[in-house]
Amino acid sequence: MEGIKLKNSLIYYYGSPSGYLKDGKATVDTMFETEELKSWCREKKYAVVFTDGIFDRLARKENILEFTENEILLKKVRIWQLKANSDFSMRFISLDEFEKQFGNPSMESYECIYDGKLSTNDLEDIYTICNSNHPQNYKGHSLSMSDVVELYNENGSSFHYVDRFEFKEIEFTDQEQIQEQKTSPEMLM
Repeated sequence: MEGIKLKNSLIYYYGSPSGYLKDGKATVDTMFETEELKSWCREKKYAVVFTDGIFDRLARKENILEFTENEILLKKVRIWQLKANSDFSMRFISLDEFEKQFGNPSMESYECIYDGKLSTNDLEDIYTICNSNHPQNYKGHSLSMSDVVELYNENGSSFHYVDRFEFKEIEFTDQEQIQEQKTSPEMLM
C-alpha cells in the first residue's frame, strides 16, 4: 500500500484526506507535516504549504472547488497576548477599562503567540478554535479578554481586541517603531 496518494486533486496520507492540490501547490493540514509527505511533494515538484484546519474541512466533505476558492481569500492570523512581565492588572479586562488605566493597547506590552493560517477569518470561529482545539504552534493560553487577534495579508493588517462580548477593532502599533519613523532622516526632510 502506497502511503500517499493523489485522487481528484485531494491528497490522502495513509487513507486520510490531508490536503489538496491546486495550480501545482499542495496545501496540507499541519498535522501531516512529515518528512515523508515533504519528500513526496519534492518528488512530484509540488510547492507545499502547511495550514491548520484543512483536515477538518476535508473530513466534513466540503465541496473542494468552493474550499480551494475560499482558501485563497483567507488572511493569515496572529494572536497577541500580554507578555509575562506586563502589569498583571492589564489582563482580562475590557477595552474601556484598559484604555482608562493604560491608554491604547500597544505591541510593546504584547507578544505574538501564534502566527499562521486557520480555516476561517470569522473572529467568533477563531475564538472557538483558540479555546477548544489550539492550532499547532500555538504557544499561549486560551483566547481571552485583553488578547488581540490580527488578520493580515500583503495589503495590511486589522487588529481586534477580545472584549467582554465581542471583538473591537483597534489601532495596535509599536510605539517605538512610530517614534523611530518620526525621527528617521527620511521623515525629517
